[in-house]
Amino acid sequence: MSEAMCYEQAMDRLQTLLEKLQDEATPLAEAIRLYAEAAQMIAVCHAALENAKLQIEEIDLKLAQAAPAAEDNA
Repeated sequence: MSEAMCYEQAMDRLQTLLEKLQDEATPLAEAIRLYAEAAQMIAVCHAALENAKLQIEEIDLKLAQAAPAAEDNA
């Protein structure tokens, strides 16, 4: 899978993998491969969410720093 995969793509792929894993007709060897890929998709999603969290914290920090300056000018 591409390292540039976005959160939404990884979630879509994860959903597909989970559906295949739940299918009783999936052979064990295939299920193990699917499980490994699902773990990779979970890691992609986790990294994307962590990045989003950092971006939000940075925005909040900028807003907090700007708020006192705006109050001083009032």
